[in-house]
Amino acid sequence: MASPNLGIREHSHGGDVPISRLDVHGSFESANFPVPNGREEEWRFTPLRRLRGLHQGREIADGTVTVEVSGPEQAVVERVGREDSRLGASFLPNDRVSALAWESFTDFNPATVVTVPKDTELSETVFVKVTGTEQGDAFGHILVRAEPHSSATVVLEYAGSAVYADNVEFVVEDGASLTVISLQDWDSDAVQVSHQYATVGRDARFRSFVVTLGGDLVRLSPSVRYKGTGGDAELHGLYFTGAAQHHEHRSLIDHNESNTRSRVEYKGALSGEDAHAVWIGDVIIGEGTSGTDSYEHNRNLVLTDGTRVDSVPNLEIFTGEVEGAGHASASGRLDDIHLFYLQSRGIPPAEARRLVIRGFFQDLIGRIEVPELRDRIMDEVEEKLALHE
Repeated sequence: MASPNLGIREHSHGGDVPISRLDVHGSFESANFPVPNGREEEWRFTPLRRLRGLHQGREIADGTVTVEVSGPEQAVVERVGREDSRLGASFLPNDRVSALAWESFTDFNPATVVTVPKDTELSETVFVKVTGTEQGDAFGHILVRAEPHSSATVVLEYAGSAVYADNVEFVVEDGASLTVISLQDWDSDAVQVSHQYATVGRDARFRSFVVTLGGDLVRLSPSVRYKGTGGDAELHGLYFTGAAQHHEHRSLIDHNESNTRSRVEYKGALSGEDAHAVWIGDVIIGEGTSGTDSYEHNRNLVLTDGTRVDSVPNLEIFTGEVEGAGHASASGRLDDIHLFYLQSRGIPPAEARRLVIRGFFQDLIGRIEVPELRDRIMDEVEEKLALHE
């Protein structure tokens, strides 16, 4: 079997009795997870009926999804089966959909492995594009490995139409640096449930930008754990949730090693009837660790009536030796003072509104170091804004 982790174990802290409500069982076998009914804490915000059976694992029409990789020749790209020992070595599925995705990707749609060799700094971006071409259930697996003292930027883009679940592993080995931009730009009928598992080695750096604009329902669960001291992780997120869309982001930072750092920042805007955005931010500072520096926050702009925001930061600390830890969450409408200031200088109301929203997102988008993608994201944000004005 591919993974040495196969079986069931506690998520972070071990023991027969979980000491944290975030301790959960994990397994590569979907049969070890009951079918969610919506009353579970981890599923209570997700409209299960809109998953179209993805969480149940029932047999429905197979979908068609293609994975294309382009980039510099130094990046090694492989298509491998589940028997490859590199797959599943860095994570353990912690819910039914993740386990189903592990069980269900096939030789027809094998896993994609992208490796950045040791001591290699890629000057060009690696692009991985996942495209749904036919509606129906589809599953996938992607592994990105940054070997010791390497450096790379990877863009992971989802587009087209599908009912899709996948596991994505980001393995950042000692002294390496990996930046990932994950763009969810699906057609309006698509459903996606994705788990992104990052492991950060000694003195390694991981930066993630999650941008969710499309889809009918998108639920992403990025997580980070450390494999050595000095690891540094930043999770940034941007979402613009339109009428009837459901966008859900559930981040988890597990500070299981000493002298590690994390920053989590997600920003969202909602516009249109029944737009629903969910952000759950969990940080665990483990027992016996010291020198942890962690902060997370979420901000949401509510642009119209009829929307719903759920924003829940959670921080659990099991040691007194903490460098810094905190969290914050705020959701509200546009600041009338900002709008008044712009309008008092002759800027029309619609343009003033657009400028304020652009400023809200600009700082985060400006950190994306792929110029063509940065411009595209801002253009799509403004298109969605114009659509709901």
